[in-house]
Amino acid sequence: MSYPVSSIRNLGPATEREFARAGIHTAEELRSLGPDAAYKRLLASGVRPHFIGYYALVMGLQGRLWNDCKGKEKEELRIRFDAICAGSKDENAFERLLDEIGVRARDSGSTP
Repeated sequence: MSYPVSSIRNLGPATEREFARAGIHTAEELRSLGPDAAYKRLLASGVRPHFIGYYALVMGLQGRLWNDCKGKEKEELRIRFDAICAGSKDENAFERLLDEIGVRARDSGSTP
């Protein structure tokens, strides 16, 4: 039996929709990927990075409340979050956005 992403503690309907756009449709898929890989997929799908959302995900996958994250643990998660965000920078994001809305950049030598 499959469970929705929103069955994971701290994750609600809005987060479930974001994960669905990133190709993650069940709680089992999310658990299998783990928080870092899943968050990378969220960022790749266009979700803006948000540290609280990231650590709420990590805490939820551990069965903990989002605000249980404190002190050294929170500092370590911030380092992981920053590394995920730095690794997800896409130099072709503008071109990908143009493709998504149906506009393609043309080479100077191409014909219409």
